[in-house]
Amino acid sequence: MDRNFARSLALVLKSEGGWSDNAADPGGATMKGVTLTNFRRYVKADATKADLKKITDDQVATVYRRFYWDAIAGAELPDGVDYAVFDFAVNSGPGRAAKYLQAACGVGVVQDGRIGPATLAAVRAKPAGVLIDTICNARLKFLERVPTWPTFGKGWQRRVVAVRIQAMLMTTPATPPVPAPSPVALTPPPAAPQLPTPAKERNPFWAALFAILKRIFGRT
Repeated sequence: MDRNFARSLALVLKSEGGWSDNAADPGGATMKGVTLTNFRRYVKADATKADLKKITDDQVATVYRRFYWDAIAGAELPDGVDYAVFDFAVNSGPGRAAKYLQAACGVGVVQDGRIGPATLAAVRAKPAGVLIDTICNARLKFLERVPTWPTFGKGWQRRVVAVRIQAMLMTTPATPPVPAPSPVALTPPPAAPQLPTPAKERNPFWAALFAILKRIFGRT
């Protein structure tokens, strides 16, 4: 759902990091996962690498939403599935991520890379956890075939593991806090019952008699 965009973006940015201009990376120069090409497409047409290094948080969100989130219909996907497909799209392209989602839906879903009503209906017919597991497994197998796996493989593997965990957590509704018990008014314990005074103590005759006996025998 679209409410997960900010949360998903924050998780993606933990993997994307900061500035990168590795010659072995086919994406070229990137800042927070935003390539120079996409920065020029969505933010500043004549941007330089120096401009990309100074990209703002709002500009980052604009690029990610328009180029990745909207492309995989993130606002229409179930909780958790949206993040799993979104991160895949950022890492390997929205078209490929969409096709792998369609493949995870099973027979009868056309794998054309365009997520429309038919794909969304198939997605909603499957448990979110099953889709997340299937997508992450297939994604890892794809990455293992990429020529740059020896260079980036360990990092990609850790990333997919983290995505699987976080996506699964997003499928579970938050447990509402347990309300604190209402204070209970403490009732003071009942007073000890007053035992009736023995008849011998109430009657003056018996009282006098016991007094005399006590003096004679020293006891009652």
